[in-house]
Amino acid sequence: MTIRTTLLAGAAAVACFSAPVFAQTDSAPETGAESAGPGSDIVVTGSRIRRQDLAGVGPATVVSAEQIENTGVVNIETVLQRLPANAGFAGNQTSAYWTNNGYGTAQVNLRGLGIKRTLVLLNGRRLVAGGTGANSSPDLNMIPVAALARTDVLKDGASAIYGADAMAGVVNLVTRTDYQGLGLSVRQGITERGDGSDFTADLLWGIRNDRGGFMAAVTYQKTSAVNMASRAPCSLAETTPGQLSCVNSASTVGGRAVLPNGQQINFNQVPGGDGDFFEPYSAAKHNFNSSPFLNAVSPVERVSTAFFADYDLTDSIEAFGEFLYTFRKSNQIATPGTLRNLSIAASNPTNPTGENIVLVQRRLAEPGPRQFFQETDTWQGTFGLRGKLSNDWHWEVAGAFGRNTAVDGSTNIANLERVRNSLNTSICSSAPGAAVPCGDYLGFGDLTPEVLDYILFTSRDRGGNELATFTADLNGDLFKLPAGPVSFAAGVVYRKEKGWRDPDPLTVLGVANTNQQSPISGKSVAKEAYLELSVPVLADTPFFRALTLDGAVRYSDYDLFGNDWNYKASIDWVVNDSFRLRGTYGTGFRIPNVPELFGGVSEGNLTTTDPCSRYSTSGNATLIANCQASGVPANYVQLGTTILTTVGGNQNLKPESSTTWTVGTVISPKGLVPGLSLTADWFDIKIKDAIRAIPGSTKLSVCYASQNLSHPFCDDFTRSTLTGEVTYLSAQPINTGREEMNGLDLGLVYAGGIGSVNISLDMNVTYLNKYVVNPFPGGAPIFFDGFIGGGNGGYPKWRGYSVLTAEKDGVSATWSTQWIGKATDFNASPGEIGYRTPNVFYHNIQLAWEIDEKTRFQLGLDNLFDRKAPYIQSFTDANTDTMTYDLLGRRFYVGFRTAF
Repeated sequence: MTIRTTLLAGAAAVACFSAPVFAQTDSAPETGAESAGPGSDIVVTGSRIRRQDLAGVGPATVVSAEQIENTGVVNIETVLQRLPANAGFAGNQTSAYWTNNGYGTAQVNLRGLGIKRTLVLLNGRRLVAGGTGANSSPDLNMIPVAALARTDVLKDGASAIYGADAMAGVVNLVTRTDYQGLGLSVRQGITERGDGSDFTADLLWGIRNDRGGFMAAVTYQKTSAVNMASRAPCSLAETTPGQLSCVNSASTVGGRAVLPNGQQINFNQVPGGDGDFFEPYSAAKHNFNSSPFLNAVSPVERVSTAFFADYDLTDSIEAFGEFLYTFRKSNQIATPGTLRNLSIAASNPTNPTGENIVLVQRRLAEPGPRQFFQETDTWQGTFGLRGKLSNDWHWEVAGAFGRNTAVDGSTNIANLERVRNSLNTSICSSAPGAAVPCGDYLGFGDLTPEVLDYILFTSRDRGGNELATFTADLNGDLFKLPAGPVSFAAGVVYRKEKGWRDPDPLTVLGVANTNQQSPISGKSVAKEAYLELSVPVLADTPFFRALTLDGAVRYSDYDLFGNDWNYKASIDWVVNDSFRLRGTYGTGFRIPNVPELFGGVSEGNLTTTDPCSRYSTSGNATLIANCQASGVPANYVQLGTTILTTVGGNQNLKPESSTTWTVGTVISPKGLVPGLSLTADWFDIKIKDAIRAIPGSTKLSVCYASQNLSHPFCDDFTRSTLTGEVTYLSAQPINTGREEMNGLDLGLVYAGGIGSVNISLDMNVTYLNKYVVNPFPGGAPIFFDGFIGGGNGGYPKWRGYSVLTAEKDGVSATWSTQWIGKATDFNASPGEIGYRTPNVFYHNIQLAWEIDEKTRFQLGLDNLFDRKAPYIQSFTDANTDTMTYDLLGRRFYVGFRTAF
């Protein structure tokens, strides 16, 4: 079926567009979390004080439901990850890698400082973490897009307002409250190549009367896989200067082995071929191409529901409630597993060499790829009361409880104990129906179905997250000054968070042919109180249309960490109706997450270099003195290459802390260009006590290079008083790192017209001037600004995103452009292919027709010019950075919405 036929069939079946905006009787609020009439005060993101103006709170980006509809986006993750304030590593459907225990989870990484440093809220309240257990961030797709009025992105620290984790910024998903009627929308998308089908359907229903209302939203989404080989047939490397060639994995399907003389051989790789055949190993001939066994886009099936209700119990008391539920099924394919370093004796009947060999790597290709899978159930309920006192103060009390549970795992995982049994001829048997069948691992296709059934299993892990909160808030005006009322907000918070993860028992035992994991379980309880003030200093005087000072302070008491104070101060100077200056300064903090605190502590012999080995002949005076001070004998030589090392969580961790300041301006030249607003904000973020796990070799090296063993790492190991060898070494995470970031946010918003054509333009650009990570005292700084790849994601100096819409008589055209600036590969050298990426622009267009006030039809193209992802030497997958660039290419969608 051609693409054109597919699209026409989809349109005929009304398989069209998931619109976030339905026809309605009243317009959605544009700047607040609550409906409000013109001129009335609302609560905006970044403050608990009721006010009319969002611009004075701090640098923020507001993405309206109308803009989401005009760009054809159906996921909040896509909305946010197109914004230039997003950078680095974040989970999304088109990333080959997702965050730990978060496979299939959509997340946002503001500033590229880490998803755990971005706070995600729904209507100003926290959401339960999503994923497959012990996670640190909600799943953004928990909220049906149809229910959203807008998405606020506050781009400065807000821990004094919202508490922990708001170090990089805040994403507040604000739902609509005004919908009446029944709305339906559907959308069907597909790539130019005919793959990557994406179907979304939305249902929205609402009723209201004079006392209250009820709204329900349901979203169903199903996406199809896109195989990576269709976008990147093989992994590329510059094997010859100036030329890229396929470089595949040395884990071969026939098995690569080493003979006693050191020669490497490879066994039969032809299906149905001679099972005893082997020949000298050749990388070009035998290596394995992984691309067909990976996805560029992984399939997801999701049902998200949301229910909102409010009812006036009296003229001054309102009851309200929210309930969210999401069910998600997602899966990813992975290359067949690899068995390593199997010793096979010359006497083994399956060994045709007549010599003792070591099977270095053998890929278990007979059963096909591994299939990773996840099924998650996530729900959260909120109930509260709010009202107004006789003095016009507003109050609210609310409680919420959320729970996320999941099962995840993988097929075709080898049980290493059974693999060893199948090679032990004293245990296994080749007789039909044997309890332990003997396995022939030397040659592709030699493993029988009986052996595969014996050695392979499907792993199943279980985990989840819980969140319980209680909040009480009060806000209003304290007294009046000549420039206006002094406003306040105050409140208390109780919050309990819990996370757990129980890996498959064979994974815990280390028997499974995968990374060993330990169970994780932990919880934290926070009790907080905050106070926020807004003081108008001047108003309606020359050069001071308004001058307002804001301040906030928050006290947090954690059962695990003790107490902490955070504060924020800001100034908003409105010079006149066209010019405004603003600035903020505040502190922030992030509490360690459950894996960092409670990850199963275990010991293992890890490859580690002891700097005191043969220290007496080193000629390094500092090293000699320190090793002698540690009691290490002069003739000490490290035995082997490993040291018993403790890894896992660390319950002695403390919160990370940060300071953030911003200074900016807002220019609205109403007399010259009505409807135009320009913003510029400089941001500066410093983080200390960053949580990092430092390798044992690094700790030993840094300690013995310090004067008189003065470095804090010297407290993380002990030595035997008899032999001098290291008997205890900790590589658990610690508070040690420092990070510094600064840059410039630029914005342009225009709403006007040319003749009878309505024009709107929203443009955001971010310049990253500096991002430096100092991993530990004395360590070499790592520069991120202007770099990309190596599993870190992208940190180009420049990023941008703009949306231009023209509308006349119900017909609209929208052109959106995402700009990803030049960047240098973290690990490449000058002159090598992929050392520096070019500017990349993704252009998207949409044409829409409003048939009447309730019905809209639209057709769109994303990645209009089919821009290919640039080659990056230290790629994650598909020869590029899958966290940054688009792998799908040009794609189409058609959509339709209507209301009754």
